[in-house]
Amino acid sequence: MTDLSRRKLIKTGLAAAAGISGLGVAARLAQEYGLVPPDHGGPYGLGETLTYASQRLLTRHSLAREFSRSQISERPLANEVAAPNEAFKRLQAGGFSHWRLSVDGLVDRPTSFSIDDLKSYPLRSQITELACEEGWSYIAEWIGAPLSHVLNLVGTHPEARYVVYFSIDPEWWESIDIADAMHPQTFLTYGMNGSDLPIGNGGPLRMRLPRQLGYKSVKYITHLTVTDSMKRFGKGLGSASPEGGYAWYAGI
Repeated sequence: MTDLSRRKLIKTGLAAAAGISGLGVAARLAQEYGLVPPDHGGPYGLGETLTYASQRLLTRHSLAREFSRSQISERPLANEVAAPNEAFKRLQAGGFSHWRLSVDGLVDRPTSFSIDDLKSYPLRSQITELACEEGWSYIAEWIGAPLSHVLNLVGTHPEARYVVYFSIDPEWWESIDIADAMHPQTFLTYGMNGSDLPIGNGGPLRMRLPRQLGYKSVKYITHLTVTDSMKRFGKGLGSASPEGGYAWYAGI
């Protein structure tokens, strides 16, 4: 049985048990307190809702495990080595000097940041594991600017609930809630293991969320939008992932 099939079976079991175990009541409470993920309306919505709500209530401020330098993987897997499109190739030819991260939406000061801008902010690093939903993982030192620092610079509005982030590949986008966006381990990553972030690992700029599965750590980031609702993005499910059978919230 694949991991995806196993996850679907577990969530189906939760849904079937809701009537006799009180899970339905718990889901309604999650709705009342705004602890409902954007993909809650799908066939496994009850399981998604309870997972997200419990994580937010119990582990909102928890930290992903950090490792020693001796535990860094010898060869971090680069599962994407080709340039995603012609626009990327042009920017690569210029040494990514014209790469920009634009930030807009519910912010006081919409801003465009260069890689050098991000490197000028206080550097942060973490040695954490990237765990892929396909079963492989590796440990690396990730270097970058905390997303919270960038959001504080642009000034998010009080009603902001999500940060949507887009790759240079227009079909590749994700979102996280404000709690994860402001978490100290959520990075805009431009370096790995003491060097610039390799293209195969997402360079020049990758979102890094060590508390969620690898598909949330989107590569080649060019655009962030701060919003109060996901209804205006894609099919309103929070990202492209639920359309492919994955959960919007991928906490580990």
